[in-house]
Amino acid sequence: MGTKTRANARYEAIAKMSSRKIRTFNRPEASNGAVMSIPQYFGCNTFGWDLMSQRLPKDDVQELREVSPSRRKLTPELADKVAYAVKEWAIAKGATHYCHWFQPQTGGTAEKHDAFFSFDKSGGAIDHFTGNELMQQEPDASSFPSGGRRSTFEARGYTAWDATSPMFLMETDNGFTLCIPSIFISYSGEHLDEKTPLLRSITTVSDHAKESLELLGEQNFSHVVSNCGPEQEYFVIDRALYELRPDLVLAGRTVLGAMPPKHQQLSDHYFGSIKQRVVNFMMECEHELYKLGVPCKTRHNEVAPSQCESAPIYEFANIAADHNQLTMEIIRQVAKRHDLVALFHEKPYAGMNGSGKHLNWSLATNTGTNLLDPGDKPHENIRFLYFLTATIKAVHDWSKLLRLSVASAGNDFRLGANEAPPAIMSVFLGQTLSSILEQLGSGEDPTPSETEINLDIARIPVIAKDNTDRNRTSPFAFTGNKFEFRALGSSQSISSPIAYLNTAMAQALKEMNDSLRSIAGGNKPSEKQILEVISKTYKSCKAVCFEGDGYSEEWHQEAESRGLPNLKNTPEALQTLLDEKTRKLLIDHEIFGSGEELDARYNVLIERYNMLKMIEFQSLENLVATHVIPSLSQYLGDVAGSYKSVTDVLGDGATKSQKRDLENLNELLQSMSDSHRQLSDFIHSSAETDDEGKLGDDISNKGLEIAQKLEELSAQAEEKIDDMLWTLPKYREMIFSL
Repeated sequence: MGTKTRANARYEAIAKMSSRKIRTFNRPEASNGAVMSIPQYFGCNTFGWDLMSQRLPKDDVQELREVSPSRRKLTPELADKVAYAVKEWAIAKGATHYCHWFQPQTGGTAEKHDAFFSFDKSGGAIDHFTGNELMQQEPDASSFPSGGRRSTFEARGYTAWDATSPMFLMETDNGFTLCIPSIFISYSGEHLDEKTPLLRSITTVSDHAKESLELLGEQNFSHVVSNCGPEQEYFVIDRALYELRPDLVLAGRTVLGAMPPKHQQLSDHYFGSIKQRVVNFMMECEHELYKLGVPCKTRHNEVAPSQCESAPIYEFANIAADHNQLTMEIIRQVAKRHDLVALFHEKPYAGMNGSGKHLNWSLATNTGTNLLDPGDKPHENIRFLYFLTATIKAVHDWSKLLRLSVASAGNDFRLGANEAPPAIMSVFLGQTLSSILEQLGSGEDPTPSETEINLDIARIPVIAKDNTDRNRTSPFAFTGNKFEFRALGSSQSISSPIAYLNTAMAQALKEMNDSLRSIAGGNKPSEKQILEVISKTYKSCKAVCFEGDGYSEEWHQEAESRGLPNLKNTPEALQTLLDEKTRKLLIDHEIFGSGEELDARYNVLIERYNMLKMIEFQSLENLVATHVIPSLSQYLGDVAGSYKSVTDVLGDGATKSQKRDLENLNELLQSMSDSHRQLSDFIHSSAETDDEGKLGDDISNKGLEIAQKLEELSAQAEEKIDDMLWTLPKYREMIFSL
């Protein structure tokens, strides 16, 4: 197929996209025909506590609620009762199958479906689902990442019901499947998933936070929970254009492309009016998520054209992690119905804003008291100051661990790229809280700050002023009554970042609690002693606090002088898992069972990084060989033919400009061929490397430089070649076409 024919496919895709009808969907109606409000159908496909209370005895529901915080074992008798109740509900809704829904170390979810079906003693067909089937299932574990801990011929693995997260029904046109949130472990008990470390971290941070509250004289609570709310960013693109970009299909991002004259620089997309096709898609996503009990609250356009964001209401961390996975899955499914594709890669288009996943996080008692809520008088709120200081200490002492938690091939494109926080972990508190802690450290009595903004304009209300401004350049910023961990990548699971953050917080609280007990000498700590620990702790870790511009080069220099680590790429960050200090922390808090489990986790992560980068390199190599070089060669031939024709008629003197253009095009083609050969050589030599750690270093230190040079040359070619000869959809078409 010639380049002109392939370019026609691009134009045909644009024409097809322009003629699409905007999809609508029918909202649920009540029996009287009125459209239901969200609360009327919220969670209708979720087997939550309200539904359990209707279908199970009160004592059984209470026992189930207490399983997690009390560490009580789930009894087979209770499991049988729950299994019967959920089976009856699911079958009545139209479900025929169930599955244990789990999160292997792939960044996504996995499931194996079994039918609610068996035979009775007489051979008759019956609906069948027992407590044993609810509590445990056996998927084949041989092909899931294990980091070398298991051979491929050792296939057995187990999933086990996580009773802290509600079961739900996934709906298709042909019916429902009951999904049972679960953990995933190997035959020998080693975890193979993202959820097990998260659940363990929730327990350890609860234990140490509970000790803190008891030392502070707090009562009337049984345990502490971590709460989260991840803001999900993503791009959308028309399916016809997506299918003409092999790099998007295979690598999730464009590995080459020239920036159009207009993209995001006018700031006219951020929070702008959402285009009808996109808002219809977003509304249908929300409708599906509400049925699953996912509390999505906010939608808006993001900075770049065709970039969107959805944000939920805060909820229990484990459920938030499950709900974020569901959110990404529903967005993908609904996008197909609208002839769209959702792109969750952190950097699908070079040169434009990337996509992150800001993770809002705090701790609260089971009675609903937010431990990071400063209240009206933060300078007098000792509980708040204690937990605030512990959080600062957690980030200071374990900044490498938090950097590790957001390390990925895609996120390396964002961090420090003047659109996302730098790779240096720091804490932003805002002027008010910084002043309070500094005053405590110097022995002064903290003073309150201004709490209102009065514009003195008729009909404009007085505006309540938060204790902090927002600092979008900070990776870990206090935002009123919680922290916002802004460094997460849009495609990643939030389970590991929460798990590592909870663990760092547990250790910080442990050390502060030990210090407080030592000062109090076995007595009830006084207010003065508590403030002394707060002040001493803040002084020891305030180097991590930074109020300025995290994008500036001056901050990088200052951070180095403060001794703050700057792990600039994923292979460097992953070395943290091999550090003895980190390993001791994670094993002492029982997040991981052994050093061998940590070695396996490192192997999984470095192998994944290497595989993703090699997919990108191979996609770039292929596109340049099969699209860019052929288009450039044909254009060069067309220009050469034109030059010869003009020269034959007018002579050499009339074609100096054309000759320079021809020479420049030929030089570009030669440079591209040379660069393409270098990338091919790197790919082939990398295939011979058995050491994944060395390969990761080679990719980040050498491979990326070669690929970037080839990308730059491809962009130059795209800007010079006749548009009718360019075969790949261009940025201007992909981002402005909806």
